[in-house]
Amino acid sequence: MGKAVRMISSDGTLTVIAIDSSDIVAVMHDIHKTSKVASAALGRLLTAASMMGAVLKGKDDSITLIMDGAGPAGTVVAVSDSRGNVRGYIGNPDVELPLNNKGKLDVSGAIGKDGTLKVLKDLGLKEPYRGLVPIVSGEVAEDITSYFAVSEQIPTVCALGVLVAPDKSVIVSGGFIIQLLPTALDDTIDRLEECIKDIKPITTMLTDGLSPEEICKTVLKSFDLELLDEFYPEYRCNCSRDRVSKALLTLGKEELLKMADDPITEVSCQFCDKKYSFTPEEISALAER
Repeated sequence: MGKAVRMISSDGTLTVIAIDSSDIVAVMHDIHKTSKVASAALGRLLTAASMMGAVLKGKDDSITLIMDGAGPAGTVVAVSDSRGNVRGYIGNPDVELPLNNKGKLDVSGAIGKDGTLKVLKDLGLKEPYRGLVPIVSGEVAEDITSYFAVSEQIPTVCALGVLVAPDKSVIVSGGFIIQLLPTALDDTIDRLEECIKDIKPITTMLTDGLSPEEICKTVLKSFDLELLDEFYPEYRCNCSRDRVSKALLTLGKEELLKMADDPITEVSCQFCDKKYSFTPEEISALAER
């Protein structure tokens, strides 16, 4: 279970949300058996999705982030509910790349830059909100910042990080998102820029033992912050046999009848790898619905 906090400056000019998503990304790694760079790529996107989901207003609202940059990692997907609980998958969990020129995991190389970041918000309306921006770096944080600037016109600072051990286990993971409110003045921007120019990486702060609240106060040291909310998101899949059955129905009667010739049909959830088995009789019954 992770921990996240949302805070606002006492002068009402900006908000910040920070999360320790170490447990979330560790569970993801255990499920998908991700390589080091795949853990970093999907871990960053899950962390961003959790923070973005946590600010949704409706109890049943959700947000989906999809990065498809034509890189060897394939499509990277993260879904969050309104309490920051997330699930996700990566097209190629085994992707391996040399370190980049900074000696870091090459997340940009894995995701690629020739594609888009798609944001889907299910807010209980007839159609979901859809936002689409070109991938600017493939490093995820810069792409989230670009999305907010282009699609929502909200000045945003985003930092994300995943630290992976040589044995591929997840050491720490987390991030923060700072957003200016309409009440922000030029002075607010100047103070914010001064605050963030020399901050340590998010993984360093987490390794040093800082809590999400302490990270907020460390990053925004010249602002007086007040706590708005505290929550404990986790990696949580909402798959069920009924959902899988409904997904099978979309294949159509002809395809289902072909599947009914097999001794058993096994369907794996792409988010949690849980397996659902269907007998020929059950598949035939679905075909007749």
